[in-house]
Parts: sequence; structure tokens; C-alpha cells
Amino acid sequence: SVDCSFSRGVCDWKQDADDDFDWNPADRDRGDGYYMAVPAFVGHKKDMGRLKLLLTDLKPKSSYCLIFSYRLAGEKVGKLRVFLANKKTAPVWEENKGKDEKWRTGKIEIFQGAETTNSVTFESERGKGKTGEIGVDNVILISGLCPED
Repeated sequence: SVDCSFSRGVCDWKQDADDDFDWNPADRDRGDGYYMAVPAFVGHKKDMGRLKLLLTDLKPKSSYCLIFSYRLAGEKVGKLRVFLANKKTAPVWEENKGKDEKWRTGKIEIFQGAETTNSVTFESERGKGKTGEIGVDNVILISGLCPED
């Protein structure tokens, strides 16, 4: 497995230069490292911030599972979407409200066919709310299919 978490990960993360705002590091509650977050008050409604994970060494014709922690905290905080590079138009994963402020786990299967997925984009869309944040942490890539819970 490849650790792409932000504090000590080995992966190549890039801020999108053509979006409306950047994701920023935020300290974890327990003080062990940080996660990436977009506070609810950044930008204007419908503005987007994109954080891209560049995947350079994925082997063609194999499957991978991207596992990550995410949190949508606050009322009307917005949306979190995940896009794979070779499927630009539709997100492969989307969440638009948190039931509470707890961290949850997201899983996405990446199938490497003739085209290789060379990046994964986490996109935050600003909502109406003024409090809370959208956060992503503990991004890990494992080879094979995603494990059942």
C-alpha cells in the first residue's frame, strides 16, 4: 500500500491553479500531524477548490483501491467530490452533507484499463454555510479491490 496522507506521505499532491481557492493544512485534534481542509467561509457560494493527487507509477491492467477519511462539518457546508483523471466529466464519488462532525471513510475503486488513471482530484464546492469545514485525511492507495467493511 502507498501512504498518501499529508503529514508523512510519499505522494505528489498539487493545488489546482485554475480553481477559486486552495486547500490548506489544518492541525489534527490530537496534534499528530495535519489534514487538508477548506473552511466554510472561504470564497463564494459555488466556488471550487481542487487538490490533485498525481499517480505516476500505477501499473496498467490492474485494480487499486483509494481509501480516505473525510469530514463535512457544519450546516450547508458544501460538497466534496472525487474525480479520476480519465473520467473528467462525472465524479466517481460525492458527498454533500455530514450527519454529524465525525470523520468517515470513503473508498473508490480504480480500474486500470487501456487508459491509465494518472491523477485523482478532491474537489470542494463551497455551500451556503458560514461555519464548519470540508476535510480530507489519511489517503491510502492499495493494490487490488477495495476490502468489504
